[in-house]
Amino acid sequence: MTPAGAIEASSLGQAMRQWLWLYPGVEIVHITGIALLFGSIAVLDLRLLGFSRTLSVKKLARHVLPWTAASFILIVPSGLMMFTAHASEFIQSGVFVLKMCLILAAGLNAALFHAITFRTADVWDSEEMRRLPPPPSARLAGALSLLLWIAVIAYGRLLAYF
Repeated sequence: MTPAGAIEASSLGQAMRQWLWLYPGVEIVHITGIALLFGSIAVLDLRLLGFSRTLSVKKLARHVLPWTAASFILIVPSGLMMFTAHASEFIQSGVFVLKMCLILAAGLNAALFHAITFRTADVWDSEEMRRLPPPPSARLAGALSLLLWIAVIAYGRLLAYF
């Protein structure tokens, strides 16, 4: 038996396929987590693109990033549970592989933003500088983040069809 087959044969994998309301219930939790994740990220990304310049990026980040982190409490376990139901199909699916690569790219984009650009926010996020657009690196990070997370959501939906 393959590792993916063993995952599907597990009691959780079987339950996810056999219990009438389990998979849809887990999917609802997953979608709720996605909404929380994307909503909190999109607000910050739009600010990085130059919208709502009266708001401090640092203060906004302190407010929304805990929600972003909390969303993973819903997304990761529910995603793993759905994976157990169809592990063999997902492992062989180019759509699934691309979705996972996009998640890694979005995470790398966020890590680079926080490690490099966000460290200089005291300069470009100061009250007197907020009338100007954020630096190109911040705008690029925000645009990439929006595009990557929209693509992750799109490929997640496409899993049902391919």
